[in-house]
Amino acid sequence: MPQARTTGKIGRIVAWFFAVLAVLIAILVVIFLTFDWNRLRPWVDDKVSEAIGRRFEITGDLKVGWRRPPNETGWKRWVPWPRFSAEKITIANPDWTRQKFFATLDEIDFQVAVLPLLAHDIVVPTINLVNPSIDIERLKDNRNNWTFKFKQSTEPSTWKLKLGDISLAKGTVDVHDEVTKAEMQVVVDTLGQPVPIGEAMKQQESASAKSSAEMVGKSGATKLNKQADAAAASEASAASAAAVANASAPNPASTSANTSITTKEGPKPPVPPYAFGWNVKGTYNGGKVSGDGKLGGVLAVQDATRPFPVQADVRLGDTHIAFVGTVTDPAHLAALDLRLWIQAVSMAHLYPFTGVTLPETPPFATEGRLTGQFREDGNVFHYENFTGRVGGSDINGSLVYAGKKPRPLLQGELVSHLLQFKDLAPIIGADSNASKAKRGDTEKQPTSKALPTEEFKTDRWKAIDADVKFTGERIIKNPDLPITNLYTHVLMTNGVLSFEPLRFGVAGGSLASNIHLDGSAAPLKGRVSAQARHLKLKQLFPTVKTMQSALGEINGDAALSATGNSPAALAATSNGEVKALITQGTVSRLYMEAAGLNVANVVYEKLFGKRDVNINCAAADFVVTDGVLDSRVFALDTDDAVINVDGTINLKTEDMDLGVHPHTKGLRVFSLRSPLYVKGTFKDPHVGVSPVLALRGAAAVGLGLINPFAALIPLIAPSNNKPLPCQQMLADIGRPPSAPPAGQKQQAKAAPAYMSSDAAASGAAKDKGAKKPAAPAPASAAQYRGS
Repeated sequence: MPQARTTGKIGRIVAWFFAVLAVLIAILVVIFLTFDWNRLRPWVDDKVSEAIGRRFEITGDLKVGWRRPPNETGWKRWVPWPRFSAEKITIANPDWTRQKFFATLDEIDFQVAVLPLLAHDIVVPTINLVNPSIDIERLKDNRNNWTFKFKQSTEPSTWKLKLGDISLAKGTVDVHDEVTKAEMQVVVDTLGQPVPIGEAMKQQESASAKSSAEMVGKSGATKLNKQADAAAASEASAASAAAVANASAPNPASTSANTSITTKEGPKPPVPPYAFGWNVKGTYNGGKVSGDGKLGGVLAVQDATRPFPVQADVRLGDTHIAFVGTVTDPAHLAALDLRLWIQAVSMAHLYPFTGVTLPETPPFATEGRLTGQFREDGNVFHYENFTGRVGGSDINGSLVYAGKKPRPLLQGELVSHLLQFKDLAPIIGADSNASKAKRGDTEKQPTSKALPTEEFKTDRWKAIDADVKFTGERIIKNPDLPITNLYTHVLMTNGVLSFEPLRFGVAGGSLASNIHLDGSAAPLKGRVSAQARHLKLKQLFPTVKTMQSALGEINGDAALSATGNSPAALAATSNGEVKALITQGTVSRLYMEAAGLNVANVVYEKLFGKRDVNINCAAADFVVTDGVLDSRVFALDTDDAVINVDGTINLKTEDMDLGVHPHTKGLRVFSLRSPLYVKGTFKDPHVGVSPVLALRGAAAVGLGLINPFAALIPLIAPSNNKPLPCQQMLADIGRPPSAPPAGQKQQAKAAPAYMSSDAAASGAAKDKGAKKPAAPAPASAAQYRGS
């Protein structure tokens, strides 16, 4: 009995406990439901304002209610969750902004899970936003309104906030940025229905193919698509093999919404479909901006391992950029994996988008895979296995952008299997004015100038460092331009641009140069060294029929320094030396006789065929001072003639003033040999006979009046028989050229003694009665043969 009474007593106590608890809960529920929560608005406003460092205010109703939890099962679904809602919310801007509020919101409501509160976890599965509007502003001094000064607690909080899905009916973002000169408005809204990433990929492929056709032409776009398909097939094959070996991940950008991603770390969640759409209009850096795109549901934000789908198709002026792919952990921008399409009238027009300095080019289109990792020590992006068209040329390769300090670095290797040589002209501003106008360049090339006057954009050279190798495997060119291939290694460090080397295959040989342009200060300082090796005479003039039987090689060297911000300015201030020589070979006799104006022999050769003449030696040695090339040595010695050239070439005015003096070996009748002149400009040269020939013709007429046979006397050319001292000449040319530091004049150098008239006369006396020397094989030429 005592035990029964005790049990009954305990039962009554428990019953009273639950009864009192039920009454308390009922009272709390009544108070909770009937309490005017608007009384707490001032307290909430002050606490939030203090936390974010900006004035926060709720001007509408603040409500609290209870609802059954979503997506819960079992007994948990009977535990109600509180639902909070607030209307007319504003967050103030700093006092320097154009707009009063940083953000406005018609309404926000959310539920809080009850049971996780016991573990100090604030779990908000869903936040509903109604008509959010955000104002983004930045001034020229880099002050911005999106940086908040959050209140720092002296002790770490024991509470953790976990956010889930965010839904919104419509939202807007207004951007005013004085740094990038941006005035844009972005509108975000929910899509009518979810869009799988595979469907978005197909749509963007079709749209980008059409855009590429507009930019590079239908034929270029067709070739681009074939290249892209080949690259995609190769990548898919590699990814498939890697997946079999479980060593690497396939491209998420090409997966469907129901496909899981498998990596060496294991399977990852599938790519969710797109849930939001957005569009943008406005201006950016002076150009019109328009575009649209899609975003995944924000549910993926709280999962750092789930790929978050993104898509964009944006036009800025004449530049078109589109991508489809995923971002991993978008709240912190951990990584991205995109299929990227780019089209523009010039690569240089990408600078406002990317901050990467690229050269001026013809219209181009590329597509490839862009992957990236966002790191505290510098972001790294890979544009992998991309294909493209630049004008009439193809381009392929991979690039890596590393956000290093103090400047980012661009590295990579590019290959063009088929390179149109004319597509290189815009890089130095050597394309036509029509081409410049098409890419938006207002600076025109003067019609009287042959050297490009467009200035280098050296202010961009300091923005990034570069280490890029480029190979042009096959070059398409004019028939008279004997260039076969191209290779260059581009280096740019702190405003200093170098090509080490810039090498062409030319006429069966090579033309290699090292170009160093220091744009770190004004004016630009340039330094060039160039070497021509084994250029075949026959291949050097492929369209000149009289040269097709020519043998022999041309070798040469140049060293120049200059100051100036354009190719024309550099040429006009250049100082240094230019040297060239022809080692043993032959050349068409018809070509030589035409140069010597031996009329009878020209007629004879035209009627009865051609013969070849041996070249004993040929050399040119120019001293360059302030853009003026002055010939120290410019001569050619053959079995039949000696030709000397003297005068100057002015790179500043682009004028030429040269004299060509042919000297026939042996007695020639009806020889009208006389000095020629080469005058005029590079774009409008004039070649003619010096007045000496006119005097000789007048003398023939005068003598003909006295005695018809005497009229032949002025047309008889006796032999000079004064061969050039080839051994000395080639030895002198073989010495490496030199150039002073940029901005300093080249020291004057007198012509060799053997080129003077006294030395020539002395040489003629010594050579009188001597045998004609055989064509020498100078030791100085050996360096070229072994190069």
